[in-house]
Amino acid sequence: MAENKEILDTSDISLLYPDADSLRRHASGEDIAALSPATAEQLELYYLMDLKSCDFGSFYTADPEVILYRQDTFGDMIANPELSHILLKMIPLLNDITELRRMGAESAASTEAYLYSITEVELYTSLLDLLKNNLLPLAPKFKSSAFRRFAERINTLTASEYYKDLNERLTELTSRVREIRSITIGVNLDAQLRADKAGVLSMNNEPFKSGDLLDKMLRLDFRSDDMTCIAPLVPFKKGQPDNQQMALSNAFTQAINEVFRSSIRSWKKVIQMYVLENTDFLIRLMPEIEFVTKATELLLRLKEKGCPLCSPVIVPMAEKTFTAKGLCNPIVASKLDTAVVPNDFSFDEEGMIYVLTGPNRGGKSVITCAVGIAFVMAQLGLPVCADECVLSPCDTIYTHFPTGSEDTIDKGRLGEECSRLGMIFESITEDSLVLLDESLSSTGSYEGAYIASEVLQGFSMVGCRGIFCTHLHDLAASVDRINEACLPKGGVKIDNLVAAIEQGSRSFRIMRTKPDGKSYARDIAEKYGLSLDHIMTKVRSK
Repeated sequence: MAENKEILDTSDISLLYPDADSLRRHASGEDIAALSPATAEQLELYYLMDLKSCDFGSFYTADPEVILYRQDTFGDMIANPELSHILLKMIPLLNDITELRRMGAESAASTEAYLYSITEVELYTSLLDLLKNNLLPLAPKFKSSAFRRFAERINTLTASEYYKDLNERLTELTSRVREIRSITIGVNLDAQLRADKAGVLSMNNEPFKSGDLLDKMLRLDFRSDDMTCIAPLVPFKKGQPDNQQMALSNAFTQAINEVFRSSIRSWKKVIQMYVLENTDFLIRLMPEIEFVTKATELLLRLKEKGCPLCSPVIVPMAEKTFTAKGLCNPIVASKLDTAVVPNDFSFDEEGMIYVLTGPNRGGKSVITCAVGIAFVMAQLGLPVCADECVLSPCDTIYTHFPTGSEDTIDKGRLGEECSRLGMIFESITEDSLVLLDESLSSTGSYEGAYIASEVLQGFSMVGCRGIFCTHLHDLAASVDRINEACLPKGGVKIDNLVAAIEQGSRSFRIMRTKPDGKSYARDIAEKYGLSLDHIMTKVRSK
């Protein structure tokens, strides 16, 4: 076989990372960005994508270069729907290769191990043929570096003389090995006609035929030839003890192993030097393939729902910018058959942290999650659900939502909430995003507003971006006082947002204005029939 000169450097082949160094930094934890499973769950990200071999934190990044690289990758995925089908067809082949390697390692130098090595090469060639016949014809359409580089590597591999030689050797070897149906055994006898030496004389591509008269009659063939048995070996007769049968079977197996060992030893070397090298990068891509295909499915579903999608403009983290026009929550968009109400939202010098108040079911939690999901989607490299978006990545998203499984036995509900808030302050930075939904609602309004005010001052002094969604209207009323305390010390400015009521109904519009707590109290009273007018109507109707 030709000397192997086709082991390529595939360390930079990735659908999600622009070069080997960025991939290494992420794998080693040098990338400062992190997204916890708890945050992903509270933002309901698993409703959007059901990931099996990875999670959302696996690919979350704050590196602008990586994000832009992925935007181009998803651009190709959307523009070429066939790509998802091609990538998904790779997964079973790669899973089979992975399983064969495991089985081969466990089988050591047995016949099975040699057969596994041949099967692995067959899977490898099938995989490259799949990509050659389906991916390469699309290559002229690719605009992303990810798919252009991927196609170039596949073209180099499949066009090489070494690969052609490999296919020829594979055909030759499989025809010899896979078609073996019997072996011819030679036994030397001593002067007393006792077995002296025995060995395999040949391997045949047809099974031997019984010499029994009944068998000849059924075959209508009374000829005897080299493949006709004239006397069966005794250990394989009915009624013989298992240990006798096992002894002869082991002897045959050992002899066959020896034949394979001599004929496939060089083949195993090929596996180690060539196939292993050139399939490892494809196996490494498996979690990326799952992610990009499922993310593309999500984008197409959102598009069908009429949800706006745009690739965000990524600006440096230090600018702490976030501006979105026509922002939507993709989870709500996925669940509704009607169009969702979009909102404009921004973090800026007049408001890096917001206290968001408003009526029940007025859209407060929806917009809070929409902002968090926009950051996640953007930093995964996906388009966000907005008409326009400019974003500075955040290092981490912290959520403090009602979990329904609080550790209240020892601490009580308030103690549990305070404990979780304290943990956020142990690691939050000025580049973080914090989202709080109805935090500290488990206590009285006075106590809750006091603790929440302290927490808000802490976030202001950290300098992070955040939203505090709350029914504590005393907290909203104290925003000016908190700013007066924090701004002179270098804190960031806090502002108010309100889930608006228009003409007595929830509009799901989020307004940047001071709240009117009485209007929400009136709204709640009206909802439950406890306004004075409703009460008097009920009284008079008795």
